[in-house]
Amino acid sequence: MYKKLLGQTAIYGFGTIIIRLFPFIISPFLTRAFGPTALAPFVDFYSVAGIMIVLLSHGMETTFFRFAEKEDDHQKLITTSTFSVVAASLIFMLLGFTFRNSIAEAFKTPDQVNFLTMMVCILGIDGLSTMPFVILRKTGRPKKFALIKILNGLINFVLLLFFIVFLPQLGDKGLLGFVYNENFGVGYVFVANLIASTATFLLLFKELKEVKLRKFSFPLWKKMMAYSLPITIAGLAGIINETLDRQFLKYLLPEEKSTEQMAIYGTVCRLVTFMTLFRQAYLMGIEPFFFSHSRKENSRQAYSKLMTFFVVANCLMLLGLCANLEWISHEYIRNPAYYSGIPIVPLVLIASVFLGIYLNLSIWYKLTDKTIFGAYISIIGAVITIGINYFFIPEYGYWASAWATFFSYFIMMVISYGLGHYYYPIPYNMKKLFLYLGLSILFSYLSYYTLKGNLIFGNGLFLIFLGLVLFLERNTIKNFRKS
Repeated sequence: MYKKLLGQTAIYGFGTIIIRLFPFIISPFLTRAFGPTALAPFVDFYSVAGIMIVLLSHGMETTFFRFAEKEDDHQKLITTSTFSVVAASLIFMLLGFTFRNSIAEAFKTPDQVNFLTMMVCILGIDGLSTMPFVILRKTGRPKKFALIKILNGLINFVLLLFFIVFLPQLGDKGLLGFVYNENFGVGYVFVANLIASTATFLLLFKELKEVKLRKFSFPLWKKMMAYSLPITIAGLAGIINETLDRQFLKYLLPEEKSTEQMAIYGTVCRLVTFMTLFRQAYLMGIEPFFFSHSRKENSRQAYSKLMTFFVVANCLMLLGLCANLEWISHEYIRNPAYYSGIPIVPLVLIASVFLGIYLNLSIWYKLTDKTIFGAYISIIGAVITIGINYFFIPEYGYWASAWATFFSYFIMMVISYGLGHYYYPIPYNMKKLFLYLGLSILFSYLSYYTLKGNLIFGNGLFLIFLGLVLFLERNTIKNFRKS
């Protein structure tokens, strides 16, 4: 069971890693080509993209898997959930295009209406692709899922290299009528993304054959929305925690300072991509398993083992990144203008571990149909984020944003564990989890802040931690190899 689960997670993860690794790989090209000031619109628009993605999908992915265990007519379920997401995406594109000038004014970017319009189209098309991807996951086709994700990333990456690296070298001659326009600048990022998103939707269009208009069920839709609405609220609050701090930096700092701080913060936070990718890949494969396995006798013991695996993997990544952060960050960013933001990275990495644990813990309210608690917890986290950012950004800048992320995810994790222990107790091995978390955070702190990025001592601590994990998990590893 675990091997199959990890195998599927690896395939889903590979596709997810490619699509999410793209911004990480391309970021050095962008920072060198445009610098903090010119890159700010990219960070600005994409910082609110997550909010729109949550609204367009409105929790239908998780809701679909939950109702798949209840609903016998799967075609009705696919049709109802797909129509819901498609309708939201089309309405969003229509409204976004109609009010594009007013929205650009609200963003304080009236001269970037074209960029905003492309962003609206990208998000709308990605919304249309949401349910076809879910159908691939439900029907057990991880290879096609991964292949399309990989093609999306490759198209995006190749086009951006062409636009911002090769095309400028061709000068006025250009290629096939394409001539580099320096004034368009970061707009090429949006063009490449738009083409990649369109290609992805076309590749997924075949999956929509399962959708039949006559199968749409309004009563089923109402039940699904009752389940998904709290998930949507939780998702919105989660996005506030994750990305909206860029907007706080823009509006709470003087204009000459906000642009630079927003670009630096957005760039150095990309170093958390490694942990984000693992978390998303893991959840991509694990969520269907959580629902399908819930009625089995040993389900809670399985959830406990998976939590231990997840925490160990995250702690190893946290410590490995912090032990090597000095050279990784300089090799990756390669622009001294951004180096001042690197010291916040360990803090954001630890916060990312807390977020991953919280998302694992959230299974209790999804399985008990108490999704409203997910909304409550996320709103508490959002209030903490907003409060710390609002009161402390004017004095501390992006350091306030980093600490807000840390405290928000920590408190959400603690609250979710307490409520889950009451409503849906799972026998987590708390002694091990506390040991792994505490020791990895301590070693990470020593590696970067105390040892000043000394590679020998930092990686020595990493090996000590790895040895401890291998010793404590020796029986689990032995059983896994025998299975």
